[in-house]
Amino acid sequence: MTTTADVSAAYGIESPYAWRRLTAGLLLSTIGGVGMWSVVVALPAMQADFGVDRGSASVPFTLTMLGFGAGNIVMGRLADRFGIALPMALGTVLLALGYIACGFAGALWQVSLLHGLLIGFGCSTSFGPLMADISHWFSKRRGSAVAIAAAGNYLAGTFWPPVVQHFIASDGWRATHIGIGIFALITMFPLILVMRRRRIDDHSDATSSNDAKRRAESPFSPRTLQVLLCIAGVACCVAMSMPQVHLVAYCGDLGYGAARGAEMLSLMLAFGIISRVGSGFVADKIGGVRTLLIGSVLQGVALLLYLPFNGLYSLYVISAMFGLFQGGIVPSYAIIVREYFSPKDASTRVGLVIFSTVIGMALGGWISGVIFDLTGSYQAAFLNGIAFNAINVSIMLWLLTRSRRGGRVVQAAA
Repeated sequence: MTTTADVSAAYGIESPYAWRRLTAGLLLSTIGGVGMWSVVVALPAMQADFGVDRGSASVPFTLTMLGFGAGNIVMGRLADRFGIALPMALGTVLLALGYIACGFAGALWQVSLLHGLLIGFGCSTSFGPLMADISHWFSKRRGSAVAIAAAGNYLAGTFWPPVVQHFIASDGWRATHIGIGIFALITMFPLILVMRRRRIDDHSDATSSNDAKRRAESPFSPRTLQVLLCIAGVACCVAMSMPQVHLVAYCGDLGYGAARGAEMLSLMLAFGIISRVGSGFVADKIGGVRTLLIGSVLQGVALLLYLPFNGLYSLYVISAMFGLFQGGIVPSYAIIVREYFSPKDASTRVGLVIFSTVIGMALGGWISGVIFDLTGSYQAAFLNGIAFNAINVSIMLWLLTRSRRGGRVVQAAA
């Protein structure tokens, strides 16, 4: 006879099933993450096909990010209520339909709407809601598990850009989009079957004493902390978007070619995987706020290096450094949410923060394109990113100092 203890051992926190679930989630994030990266590689081809300027050609990316952000909230709510499998299946269908329809689009506005309403929205479940779901299945290794799940997004950024660039060069961007849609549909649904099991009742409440202590000592109300995290998310990702969105186009402008830019983007995200996974281990030791602060400071350093160096090999090195420095920033927000908020609405709160980071990516990607059109170079765009990064660093420093002060007050009162 199977007992509750047997079920908990087999399917509870940090059980063998939890690790299988994490593996399936990592693969889903890697495949579904194509929705965020293909448009970056296809930007020059779309610009040439539709005969538009750089700012207009950046609109599909901007709408992709907006759809991705909104999807993180909506799909997060669905995941909190029904589990991750239902929104993941829905997102897969939307993602596939969006790519296939793009292949037949006759105007840039149609491509833009499809990227926002279907592709961006569809791939959202494979990021924020997935990270929140995985956080329920781990306690001692929560930071590491969330970071591994988030690493799928950067694995996607490593794998997909050269693949997409290859097929765009050989078959055109339209056929490439159709192929991506079919591939996603075939490969993602079998993995979703692994995610069907719902978490055991109240097992998400199993948390370390440190989490409970952080919530008790927090000097901020939940609403105030949520707003601060959202503002920080916008600021850090406006900075992050400059090289991630425009690196391929930047290399083309410098005469190195789009293929070189795709290689640099892939290298950046490959090193981002190291940073993303490593940040999880760091967060398990020092917490999410400190981990995010370290990543944000180093991201600013990398952005500064783009200003004086634009040689081919210099850009390879700096892009690798940028990926190594900033890869752990976004998953740190999910860890902070799980440290300072109730686990019962984790997916929704993570979705709100991820939506803010996506707003930052969308805004930054668009602003960088506009700045380029106005100035004829990306130097001012890099400076804009550095300024926004300073805002993020300031907020994290304030959160850290106020939290320390709040903890001392609680201890004195006790």
